[in-house]
Amino acid sequence: MNLIFFDQNRQNLLPFTYSRPIADFRCGILTLSEKWSKRVDSPKVSYLTEDYLSEKYPANYEALNYYINGSVLANDELIGATKLLKAGELLMDEAMYKVLSFCSTDKLKYADFNLADYRKVMFSAPYLCIDNIWDIFAKNGKAIEEDFTLLTEGRVSQPLGKTCTHIGSQLFIEEGAKVQAAILNSTSGPIYIGKNAEIMEGSVVRGALAMCEGAVLKLATKIYGPTTIGPHSKVGGEVNNSVLFGYSNKGHDGFLGNSVLGEWCNLGADTNVSNLKNNYAEIKLWNFEKRGFKPTGLQFCGMMMGDHSKSGINTMFNTATVVGVSANIYGGGFPRNFIPSFAWGGSEKWMVYRFEKAMEVAAKVMERRSKKLDQVEMSILKHIFDETATHRNF
Repeated sequence: MNLIFFDQNRQNLLPFTYSRPIADFRCGILTLSEKWSKRVDSPKVSYLTEDYLSEKYPANYEALNYYINGSVLANDELIGATKLLKAGELLMDEAMYKVLSFCSTDKLKYADFNLADYRKVMFSAPYLCIDNIWDIFAKNGKAIEEDFTLLTEGRVSQPLGKTCTHIGSQLFIEEGAKVQAAILNSTSGPIYIGKNAEIMEGSVVRGALAMCEGAVLKLATKIYGPTTIGPHSKVGGEVNNSVLFGYSNKGHDGFLGNSVLGEWCNLGADTNVSNLKNNYAEIKLWNFEKRGFKPTGLQFCGMMMGDHSKSGINTMFNTATVVGVSANIYGGGFPRNFIPSFAWGGSEKWMVYRFEKAMEVAAKVMERRSKKLDQVEMSILKHIFDETATHRNF
């Protein structure tokens, strides 16, 4: 079954769609594309996305292709309905009138397909969908539960060491993971500790928690779920209901709540993120499509930080701050609550983060995780730098 994920509503999901297709978002334990591929047992996953991302995320075609809305989280009902589609048919959300998937023999291109002649098959069962960037953390608890069942059903967990305390019954430890002198409470949600992940001594976890491969909780970390620590990310201090996509660090004391960090982010020691207004008012969040602030319906919302962005020691972020790609934030006081891509500075002064300098740092950061900043990745970041120039009117 050849799965091709297409993007819709990309502008509404910036800054995370600057550097990836929507289906490469992580929500729960798995990315959105992994949720589909594991359920249909198909490694054949590809993407229809913006031209500048297509070399890293190409589309691979076969005689029969199943095109999947990249923002939709797979479940058994959706998979079953999609598998029944014939060429020229599409699966439509009956209530929202949203295309969920369609089947075609054509090699379609991004944003260049007309579905008017397709026969509509209506779908009315419940499912999760990432319609707004805050959905990534707001729907993370349900996503962890569904992924936990998918990944652990019929399998036996590695044993928990005798130095640890576990309350509850929803714990799974993959091979190579290390947990010592920790307190784990899975009564409020499952705890999944991935391959070669580590929970250091003194850490206290209240589920749901997803620790992906190679993730680390440092000494005496406090986690409130539902939280996801993506692959090879390191976390310390206090974290509540947040998602780190992967290769990002919040390695020291400080609070992070109701937030999403992309890849290759780093929060300096004692960085703190406010997730609640002093007047308890509804949160409004910067929206790139609107070029203004959009009501969320939420009371709690922290920070949305794009790939390669970083904060210095003791940085303080306002409630509902949006940070673009490759920004460097530091200094006293609260910086603005929309920080453009490739911005350098803080509350007192902003300037442009020179592209060449940003690439030097990115290369060093990635090298520490045995990854290379190759020409494909650099060209993506250069496109983002040029596209976001109008935001940097300092």
